[in-house]
Amino acid sequence: PETAPRLAEVMAALVKHLHAFAKEVELKQEEWEMAIRFLTTTGQTCSASRQEFILLSDILGLSMAVDAINNKRPPGATESTVLGPFYVPGAPVRAMDDSICLDGKGEICCFEGRVLDLDGRVVAGACLDVWSDNAEGFYDVQQPDIQPKWNNRGRFITGVDGSYRYVGIKPVPYVPDSR
Repeated sequence: PETAPRLAEVMAALVKHLHAFAKEVELKQEEWEMAIRFLTTTGQTCSASRQEFILLSDILGLSMAVDAINNKRPPGATESTVLGPFYVPGAPVRAMDDSICLDGKGEICCFEGRVLDLDGRVVAGACLDVWSDNAEGFYDVQQPDIQPKWNNRGRFITGVDGSYRYVGIKPVPYVPDSR
């Protein structure tokens, strides 16, 4: 079958840079074999509901690099960001000042700010979709039998002055599963 021109261009550049990397670090046979085992294990860990190569891309910073390339913003705009592996659409819309921490665990803190356009005008009615891990570093979808549904998730609509305010917990580090 004929290869799409863009795919051929991308793959040729990837191979060129992989070869340059191997030469630059003088990659040893054992190191190459270890990398192959790592990629094989990563692939074997994937399933219909678990895509480890996306997580690997996130950890390596490639997801953010691709997002930045494809979502250029003018100066002064908030940078784009990837949704990450634990975004879930459809979180409930909550009232201003509501808490997203449904299990009551973690160090409580208030998140607040204003949404403005590039000219500094308020953006009323903007929807902020927020989510975070729990006090132990797990997202609700990782522990459906332990955490309440929609724990540490919610959507908030900015007020007429562009403001938002909600209660959550102080973020703790998320450590990817090492299995």
